[in-house]
Amino acid sequence: MDFILFFLFQILAFFLPAYLIGSIPNAVWIGKVFYGKDIRNEGSRNAGATNTIRVLGLKPGLCVLALDLLKGILPLALMSIYFHYPSQLDPTWNALDVEVKDFYTFFAYYAYYFHAFFVAIGTVLGHVFPIYVGFHGGKGVATLVGVLIMLYPQVFLIVAGVFFGVFFLSRYVSLSSMIAAISLPLLQFAFFQFDKLPLLIFAILIAIFVPLTHIKNIKRLIHSEEPKFVFKKHSTHDQPRP
Repeated sequence: MDFILFFLFQILAFFLPAYLIGSIPNAVWIGKVFYGKDIRNEGSRNAGATNTIRVLGLKPGLCVLALDLLKGILPLALMSIYFHYPSQLDPTWNALDVEVKDFYTFFAYYAYYFHAFFVAIGTVLGHVFPIYVGFHGGKGVATLVGVLIMLYPQVFLIVAGVFFGVFFLSRYVSLSSMIAAISLPLLQFAFFQFDKLPLLIFAILIAIFVPLTHIKNIKRLIHSEEPKFVFKKHSTHDQPRP
């Protein structure tokens, strides 16, 4: 029981800092501080990089994109340093090949992945429901990309290829994001099966979560009202206020 309590305490200790980092509303703060605008009241009203590019221009949008990506990477990178991963784990170990009779042994082998699971969830929830700005944030796609880079490096390039392939054909960021998210658990299962079960569970949650945060986009896509993304270097608002 002491082991379980310690394990739960550690999860909470990692989840809360990840949530606070994920809550940093880059799009909102950049819009307010440098342009005098709340991005949540402009364009699609989404506090993310795509809407920032549409409303404020390419430069602030790319800045938001980079910072949101960093939010997904940083908590997991810090956790990896704490666990000294992968030196404390045997990357060839597969739970399916071992008859796990000892509950504690199971969690000891999976400790890194269970922690990563909750750190990733905390980071993404922080982006979508940021505590600093009234729990009204973005859809979490850019932050999820940062998480994917850390947790699924083997399949990340394939998922990115799915995203850009759909985007090239449709010019819809929302559709590209949803199809890429849905492809993640399929690719994870196809390439790695169940050897890292918490990561497969998280991939399935991503495939469900991303479409749920795009309900309005889905409705606009059905009615052919979703705006296609067009790159533009300047916007009517793309000048910081004095």
